Amino acid sequence: MISPWHYPREAAMATPSGWRRDGNLPNELTSFVGRTRLLATLRQRLGRHRLVTVTGIGGVGKSRTALRIAHLMRSQFKDGVWFADLARLQDSGMVRHTITAALGIADQSSRSADETLIEWLGDREILLIIDTCEHLVDACAELFEELLSNAGGLTILATSRQSLNARGEHTIAIPPLAVPGDTPGEDVFTNEAVQLFAARASAVVPNFVLDEHNIGPVSELCRRLDGIPLAIELAAVRMRALSVEQILGLLADRFSLLAGASRTALPRHQTLRAAIGWSHELCEPAERLLWARLSVFAGDFELDAARYVCSGENLPAEDVMDLISSLVEKSILLSDGTPSGHRYRLIDTLRQYGEEWLEKLGETDRVRRKHRDYYLQLAKRSEDAWSGARQVYWYVRMRHEHDNVRVALDHCLRDPAEVQEGLKLLSSLWFMWVACGLAREGRLYLEKTLELAPQPSAERCKALWVLSYVHSAQGNIAGAVDAAEKCSSDAVRVGDSGAVILATKMLGTAAFLQGDLQKASALLGVAVEFHKSGRELNPGLLPSIVELSMVLLMQNDPAEAETLLRDCIAVCTQRGELWLRSYAIYALASVCQGMGRVSEAMDNAREALRLKRYFHDVLGIGLAIEVVARQALDAGQPGLAALLMGGGQANWRTFGMPQMNSPFFNSEHDRCVKECKRVLGEEEFEEAFAQGRRLNLDELIELALGGDPDDPATQRR
Repeated sequence: MISPWHYPREAAMATPSGWRRDGNLPNELTSFVGRTRLLATLRQRLGRHRLVTVTGIGGVGKSRTALRIAHLMRSQFKDGVWFADLARLQDSGMVRHTITAALGIADQSSRSADETLIEWLGDREILLIIDTCEHLVDACAELFEELLSNAGGLTILATSRQSLNARGEHTIAIPPLAVPGDTPGEDVFTNEAVQLFAARASAVVPNFVLDEHNIGPVSELCRRLDGIPLAIELAAVRMRALSVEQILGLLADRFSLLAGASRTALPRHQTLRAAIGWSHELCEPAERLLWARLSVFAGDFELDAARYVCSGENLPAEDVMDLISSLVEKSILLSDGTPSGHRYRLIDTLRQYGEEWLEKLGETDRVRRKHRDYYLQLAKRSEDAWSGARQVYWYVRMRHEHDNVRVALDHCLRDPAEVQEGLKLLSSLWFMWVACGLAREGRLYLEKTLELAPQPSAERCKALWVLSYVHSAQGNIAGAVDAAEKCSSDAVRVGDSGAVILATKMLGTAAFLQGDLQKASALLGVAVEFHKSGRELNPGLLPSIVELSMVLLMQNDPAEAETLLRDCIAVCTQRGELWLRSYAIYALASVCQGMGRVSEAMDNAREALRLKRYFHDVLGIGLAIEVVARQALDAGQPGLAALLMGGGQANWRTFGMPQMNSPFFNSEHDRCVKECKRVLGEEEFEEAFAQGRRLNLDELIELALGGDPDDPATQRR
């Protein structure tokens, strides 16, 4: 048995690799004011209809209202309320992957994304919030119709500036807040727009209260701003430096210029732009410049990223922190604490305004290249550190940066001159695609980028062996062989000996999965010998050792396999490496089982499973679950084995080919099924197997780690 180790402190930051029943709703960072009737209408519509779209102009509060109703209704959906933001998505083909990632589904399968998503949803009762659909209307409508037709427990609440025109869609227009004078006889102090201004003003000026002296100008201000929440909030934050009367006067001057001599009111979208423009003008020049440059980020970002990407001419790096703090105070930026530190985000409407200014400044291409450079450097740092003690940190960090990585990749794909940089970025993140449950997305990006770079190069060679590794993870052995052979051929032409060896290793992996033991032994042996110096622990030496040990086990040489694995575990322990260590312990469990050491085998399999929970390594979790099931059978718990195999098969179908489409793993699975049926009987086995299929991944892992002694299905029959 492998003794327990201390895990790195970064492990506490890791998101559990399984699916969480409660959902992934973002926190509500500000209080929600008013909208009582609207929320009641939304709740009623969502109770009757399965696709509801809230529409309205930018800044009117679509996203905020959707988030509020989601929090209010979360107890009504037993399988959770989930949130996916499409704001920075540029490729309509990535809508499915974005939603899949938001749901926590490992994107590992080689099947279509639709098929995986539909099967995962099944009969789960879920409310799915899809935010900011207006630039992807056709793709969203098509996907939503398909999902709702095939997943009876799914309800979708979308936000968009326009209707999606999807079948079964019910739209609710989000109006601006009521302003004083809209409702005859209303107490102006209780007006929604006035209440919002007061709430936001008191947040920046704690002693601010509405009274008979300021209610008049506050009411007029809210009328001038047409009750648009974002405009009101931007005005309220100015209470730090201006009185209500001063704010009203400055806005009146600006609006009169925009409206010209006519006294006709501005259309509401112009009102919002005028309010944003006024807020923009009141920023210092350096703040305006930073606002524009920050618009290249997708989702949220960290301070170091902002310093690197946004500093330069007229904006020294040492000033960025203070300027960010100032933009947070002005409500231009949102700030949120995470386990890895503070992150910042531009509200989408303000980001679009910043993008326009960046274009006017002629800086768009330059700043996007700096954004790409930052995330390429980050990807290289994460790859270099992947085999060390901060592996969990880099897993968490790069999952946080997923949206920004996509934006950087999209930039590379748009410009032929940037394709080589795209290959570098993609291949540096091989561990994201292979180890962290994003194989399908990695394969799509790799194939698309490789098609744009047909000429042999070192960058293309690396991308090809990464693609081979991804194909193997998906159970597509033919694709793995094809990519590895292309890599080997190109590597010879460009003189890249390292790529030749890694292509050899990938061919050995494919041969192992195919059950060609003699070929696998030879190819993996070459990889092990070449990498013994330790220059390429992952994905060179350590995976080669684990796979070679499995080949030895299949060739009835468990003693030699155990020697290899214990050496591998020692190297991993010395380096603080967890991901491959979990595979080595998993393989050792199989070796111990083959040598009749059942108790030790079970302890090792469960230890491997505990380690894998720090990553989104669903492939490894699936393999470990199978080992625990076989050991439960050998330990006299066929009911538990049947439960685990049922849950394992259901989850395999979601994230890849069952048992990686390997003859060896399939034969082991079939043997376990056959023996369970013999002990339990066909009917009892099928009942337990079906019960296991209803378990989500977290529940399945918990069962494998200890079982439930009160569950009769886990008892020996």
